[in-house]
Amino acid sequence: MPQQKRRIVTIKVDALARVEGEGALHIKARDGRPEEVRLDIYEPPRFFEALLRGRNAAEAPDITARICGICPVAYLMSACNALENLLGLSPPPAIRDLRLLLYYGEWIESHTLHIFLLHAPDFLGYASAIHLANDHPDVVQEALRVKKLGNALVTLLGGREIHPVNVRVGGFYSVPHPRDLRAMRDRLLWARDAMAERARWVAGLDFPDFEGDYEFVALRHPDEYAILEGRVVSSRGIDISVSRYDEVFEEQQVPHSNALHSVIRGRGSYLVGPLARFNLNFAQLSPTAREVATAVGAVPPIRNPFKSIIVRSLEVVHALEEASMLVERYEPPERAAVEYAVKAGVGYGASEAPRGILYHRYRVDAQGLIADANIVPPTAQNQKRIEEDLWHFAPQVLGLPVEKATWLCEQAIRNYDPCISCATHFLRLTIERVSGTG
Repeated sequence: MPQQKRRIVTIKVDALARVEGEGALHIKARDGRPEEVRLDIYEPPRFFEALLRGRNAAEAPDITARICGICPVAYLMSACNALENLLGLSPPPAIRDLRLLLYYGEWIESHTLHIFLLHAPDFLGYASAIHLANDHPDVVQEALRVKKLGNALVTLLGGREIHPVNVRVGGFYSVPHPRDLRAMRDRLLWARDAMAERARWVAGLDFPDFEGDYEFVALRHPDEYAILEGRVVSSRGIDISVSRYDEVFEEQQVPHSNALHSVIRGRGSYLVGPLARFNLNFAQLSPTAREVATAVGAVPPIRNPFKSIIVRSLEVVHALEEASMLVERYEPPERAAVEYAVKAGVGYGASEAPRGILYHRYRVDAQGLIADANIVPPTAQNQKRIEEDLWHFAPQVLGLPVEKATWLCEQAIRNYDPCISCATHFLRLTIERVSGTG
């Protein structure tokens, strides 16, 4: 009997829209079943950890903030947390409130950017936010107004919108006047209410039927929805201090990627980010965020990664509501920063970037110079999990027309909001279908 002719279908996306960075996705399937799924990451390394060696430890926050133009506050906070852990510093409550407020500003602008300009077009069938704005100008204009408010918070507290310069080990270089912060309260409350309505709108989108068997990992704080610091916990029993992170998690090199894959030792992949935080810390969301979540039926457990856009919307509501309370109660500290003496040792720090846990470790010598640094961004931690999701998602799309299959694979990747500077990103998608034998 003659051998059946081998049929190969290839899909290429030379510039994957609305995801920053460089990489490729390759899917090979035979008779409708995937045989190989690879995230080929070829974005060149930028050697930030090597650049830190020999630098004064006090420079680490400003240097690492340049890793990402969207989430610089996350790098500032994780770096400060690690170095203050080494030094035994505990900034006073007023300083902590200002740092939390600064971080909320970043959450607001980053989440709003992703929800409305990068991800929502997927669900509504638009190629870009520009096309979305043609038909829904009110949605895009309101999103930009909320994003601008987040940027205003970052500017006021950090000194500028991109790569803030006002944060230092021990606190800030300067702190705002109470009237400047309180002047923002009404805008924050307006944005909270506006985003509560938009969260309801987002919850009404049409979501693909897909769920993953995730081990969720996030920070947990006893008194609040963790963002600034906390213990590392998981949905399957991990509960450790940040100083034990390297005992439980490790990075592995894979042959097809310039990016490392993070795994739980002895267990494998895990998920960080909005879904992890939401499922592990739901009870600590602000009252309005929990009210909206309950009203739209978005309550734990949520295991559909496409619904991460709902959770991001709820986290914006939370950030706006908490920020309004922080500006209301703000009283400036006696000093902008806690002074310290140089000390040798190892410091560990983590915080919740919009995309998930951002871990820093520094070893500092007696002269206060960095001898070694390790930075594990959230996208790197999700890298293996993204690849596994695509293994499980591929059978649902392989029978579709090429254009539709490509669109859905892009959307699946954008669920994670992978960060341009932090770790790994995508440029081309290839799906190779093989039929029959051969």
